[in-house]
Amino acid sequence: MDDQEIKSVSIVVPVFNEQDNVRLLIDEITEVMKGTSYSWELIVVDDGSRDGTVRELKDIAKNHQQLRLILLRRNFGQTAAMHAGIQAATGEVTVTMDGDLQNDPRDIPMMLAKLNEGYDLVHGWRKDRRDTFLNRKLPSMIANWLISRTTGFPIHDLGCTLKAIRTEIAQQLELYGEMHRFIPILAFRLGARCVEVETNHRPRQFGVTKYGIGRTSRVVLDLLTVKYMLKYFDSPMKLFGMIGIFVGVMAVVSGMTAIAMKIFAGFNLTGNPISLLSALSTVLSVQFFSLGLIGEVNARIYFRDQRHRNYQIRELVNFSSPPSTIDYQGYRAA
Repeated sequence: MDDQEIKSVSIVVPVFNEQDNVRLLIDEITEVMKGTSYSWELIVVDDGSRDGTVRELKDIAKNHQQLRLILLRRNFGQTAAMHAGIQAATGEVTVTMDGDLQNDPRDIPMMLAKLNEGYDLVHGWRKDRRDTFLNRKLPSMIANWLISRTTGFPIHDLGCTLKAIRTEIAQQLELYGEMHRFIPILAFRLGARCVEVETNHRPRQFGVTKYGIGRTSRVVLDLLTVKYMLKYFDSPMKLFGMIGIFVGVMAVVSGMTAIAMKIFAGFNLTGNPISLLSALSTVLSVQFFSLGLIGEVNARIYFRDQRHRNYQIRELVNFSSPPSTIDYQGYRAA
């Protein structure tokens, strides 16, 4: 696929309570894509909206051949909604973007052209970001710096949802928690060639943001998960075993010290804190080795064929048949 021009594109947009934005967004995407030579589909995933978003989407879908709707049973979160859309994509390339009109669809052809240069993933950089500083831009700046330093992956803006990625790679990604923002890093782990490009960012016109500074703590926790996945996912014993060895050495040293204190200085081993440290370190060492073994077993189980999903579909609209890559049990087709 590296030497072939892209022919088909799937655009995935997760939405939640965006009834004032969806029609404008779909019109903008349609206008942009009609001006290209790509065959395309637009997959909008409703993440359990409680306003009139679903009603608006169904009304548009009646007369929009390229529009596909995935309606989730409840609000599973942006990552789960995006994962559902990616798994349903049939194009050679999947483009992801927000449903609040802040990402500019006119950047899509530029990103697809960049993919044609031989890249596997193109991710956006909102260099001139149109958001409030205190609760949006500042946490994002801190998070991007921390993520870049921790993972060693050079990036300015992991929070930008606008990305173009080859579908064969996108559908291999395991997305849960807040992992959608780590897509470039997860794809890079699979061997994807990634590049960052500047994209236009627009102020929100309608509605309010669903995500603020309160999500920062969850992102930090997911960062720890990503760091673990990058270095130790294939062999957890490398992490827990090394910690176990370190704590085991501490147990031996403290135990020998306590014995020496008993022999040469007459200290009582029962009340000696050094002997207590030796006992505690021994227990911790065994526990860390046990965690490593359990992790190794779980890693082997994971690499077997499994199809667990972090979302449930209520209804599919405008799909001629259920995509084979998604869990479609229990849905209603329309």
